[in-house]
Amino acid sequence: MEKASLFLPLVILLIQCLPIVPVTVSTTTPKVEVHENSDAVLSCDFRTEKEQNPRIEWKKKGTDVSFVYYEGHFRGAFAGRARIKGATVTLQRVTQKDAGEYRCEITAPHDTITLGETNITLEVLVPPHTPSCEIPSSALTGSVVQLRCRDQQSIPPATYSWYKDDKPLTPSRMANATYHLNPITGILEFKTVARGDTGQYSCLASNKVGPPKMCEAKHMKIEDVNMAGVVAAVVVICLVIAICGFGGYYAHRNGYFSKHRGRSFWIPQCHGVAHMSNQDLHRTKDKTNANYNPPPQDPADFKHTQSFML
Repeated sequence: MEKASLFLPLVILLIQCLPIVPVTVSTTTPKVEVHENSDAVLSCDFRTEKEQNPRIEWKKKGTDVSFVYYEGHFRGAFAGRARIKGATVTLQRVTQKDAGEYRCEITAPHDTITLGETNITLEVLVPPHTPSCEIPSSALTGSVVQLRCRDQQSIPPATYSWYKDDKPLTPSRMANATYHLNPITGILEFKTVARGDTGQYSCLASNKVGPPKMCEAKHMKIEDVNMAGVVAAVVVICLVIAICGFGGYYAHRNGYFSKHRGRSFWIPQCHGVAHMSNQDLHRTKDKTNANYNPPPQDPADFKHTQSFML
């Protein structure tokens, strides 16, 4: 009995020395994944130091922080389709617009630390939709051909597999493989397509949320290059070039392209005169004067000229 009386003051002292726990907030499910149009439970548990009536708020983070639950009421798009128990919120018939990060805030004015919070991420899962497939109807042998498949609505993003004539094409990592299949991007690429690649192609999108979906199969035909047609086209082009060249040469030779045909005749004469000696030049003048006969003059004109000069 005496020993108990000795330990009692020590226990009281230890209790007084223990730190006081302020408001604490936690969640059992920091990440919630639900299917579209189903209910999502966002758990929020709290404990206060002294406050008996703490204030509970829910906010959604994004480009702008918006209130979900404030002053005892649900706000905005959550009004009429959400309920709260304690601090845990249940959102009904969630859609893609509801996906995001939520924050539960507990305010206790009488506690040492007056605010506590926890975050929950909500991801709304969407099953695969029918993917859009880009399949060429024809291609030439030896060329590079790409087939594309994409589902932009499934969450998480879908993975893709290709089928030829209702048989799956398996991804190949061999260096000499004739095609490469990327299950993430949905691209099926033929490095050098061959005639054996002709067939019906279709693509399957899946993400384990719902049943996979396949696009409508399309036929792709691989044709050989028409060498006879290519040779004939080359011959025709060469003939056209030869005819044009011969026509241009003939026109140039006959002076159709010269803009100064008269001047080209006098230029050599000018150069010839420039190289004449003075003696040759005088002989040319004398020969010109010797052959010159002045026109006959009418006596009436002569008289008129004299009278004019007087």
